[in-house]
Amino acid sequence: MTNGIIMHEWLSPAGGSENVFEAIARAFPDAERWCLWNEANRLQPINETVLARTPLKGKKALALPFMPAVWRNLPRRDADWILASTHLFAHHARFAGPARDAPKLVYAHTPARYIWVPELDGRGESLPARAASALLKPLDRKRAQEPVAIAANSRFIAQRIADTWERDAEVIYPNVDVTRILAEPQLTPAEQATLDALPADFLLGFSRFVPYKRLEAAIDAGRVSGLPVVLAGGGDGEAQLRAYGNDRHPGKVTFCLNPSDALLSAILRRATALVFAPIEDFGIIPVEAMAAGTPVITGAVGGAVESVIDGTTGAHVHDWNSDAELRTAVERATAADPAACRERAKDFSAEVFDEKIRDFVARNT
Repeated sequence: MTNGIIMHEWLSPAGGSENVFEAIARAFPDAERWCLWNEANRLQPINETVLARTPLKGKKALALPFMPAVWRNLPRRDADWILASTHLFAHHARFAGPARDAPKLVYAHTPARYIWVPELDGRGESLPARAASALLKPLDRKRAQEPVAIAANSRFIAQRIADTWERDAEVIYPNVDVTRILAEPQLTPAEQATLDALPADFLLGFSRFVPYKRLEAAIDAGRVSGLPVVLAGGGDGEAQLRAYGNDRHPGKVTFCLNPSDALLSAILRRATALVFAPIEDFGIIPVEAMAAGTPVITGAVGGAVESVIDGTTGAHVHDWNSDAELRTAVERATAADPAACRERAKDFSAEVFDEKIRDFVARNT
């Protein structure tokens, strides 16, 4: 393909958007790569901006006021097209030289949540953040008019783009490592012992232990259905979740802290259903669960609605506070066919993403 440049906000050691950017890099192996800074030594060789040579490297909150200007003043480059993977300001990117006139495309994980939907992102709730948001909205919307085409990671985000940037966007779902989940996990003896100690049937909640992930919904689902619950992950909210479990579903909540990828794959295979309550832009974990043959109980709002087929690979919940609806959702999800779940997950494989992102660039440059 022609000479291109791909870019991403920053590269952390782990993250869903970083995984998508790696998939973009695999789709365009000859494209020059850029990010604000690279904390993880990922995707070498990659160019970093001037922020990487300052004490602000890795300090997202402190560096944020400088990001729009840094993206706007990139060095001289020659390129036939530019593709920005963005969840903050990467779509503002502008190079000097011939690349300035190259068609710019955007893969949007979301317009910046803390600016546009602060109710979904605690970083946007403070008074200084709200003041900055009022100033940044017009600029962000203006810069979003520059791309010749925008792809969103879900219909949910495409609607957010229409509401905030006032642009149309096509949908290209993120890549999910379905192949890894389908492969038999190789466990250490200690991990096998952990797996063997879990209940025979259980509902699973997996994520960081933070409030917006709403893992208490898994406990509630276990309470109304009588099923044990396993919470996998880790974070500062562990004590609160343990207290909630002891109060609402005593003796029936097991914690599996910071499982490896292999152990998580094995737990996903063993689970009766995954309970996924947060409002996410897309939601990779539900697809991983389906790849393991496990149905998903998810909310009726957010990106996961688009991957989980109500009544076929899981169930959608409109009111998490309704015991009756939650009980019915568990019954409908646990009746799902594991083969249907695995088949659905294939729609989100790396191969599908690779084909669609290549076509997106080819059609618009």
